[in-house]
Amino acid sequence: MVVHVVERALAAPSVSRAVVATDDERIFEAVRSAGHEALMTSPEHASGSDRLAEAAAKIDCDVVVNVQGDEPLIAPETIEVAVGALLEDEGAAVSTTSEPVETAADVLSHDVVKVVVGGGGRALYFSRSPVPFPREAARRYGSLAAALEVEPRLLATFRKHTGLYVYRRAFLLEYARWPQTPLERAESLEQLRILERGHAIRVVEAAAPSVGVDTEDDLRRVREMLERGDR
Repeated sequence: MVVHVVERALAAPSVSRAVVATDDERIFEAVRSAGHEALMTSPEHASGSDRLAEAAAKIDCDVVVNVQGDEPLIAPETIEVAVGALLEDEGAAVSTTSEPVETAADVLSHDVVKVVVGGGGRALYFSRSPVPFPREAARRYGSLAAALEVEPRLLATFRKHTGLYVYRRAFLLEYARWPQTPLERAESLEQLRILERGHAIRVVEAAAPSVGVDTEDDLRRVREMLERGDR
């Protein structure tokens, strides 16, 4: 799966080099055997971005794209959109992408991260819970699950966060020096460390839907899609 991620990243015109940062020798060997670059990092990192910072400190670049290893179907065009958004927005420290939520199951799943975006395309909050919460609809039908079943249009209330970040390298190295924050620990979401420290995250529309692999069902779905040649 991680080799698919590397190949997707290298297909983006703005990506000149792809390096897999890992603390797992099995992943390291699999990537190297496929002819790609890999770098062993410390097993003590609190998040993927902290691991990324260790790797970035050894690489000469200005912008670092973090494509998470559980996004084998990430579209190269989505990477391009995110890179362009950061370069155009001097006030943002990081850029990322979001896409529509397609099912009620995704709204209710704690494995699917939701993002709320405010003015100027800046992230207000990320959560594993359904946010923003449609209170009146949930009260009207007794629960959010029931409301989504009766009124599927409510799906448009939510946006799914895609597992992709674009950092200015200097900011990434600074980020890695900060301790984890309370919200980051509570939600287990590394991007909340950025928001809690008062920095801006630009959120733009993904160029195509993605399928993050968080469960065995996700893995089966992605394998079937790859076998069919859907991506």
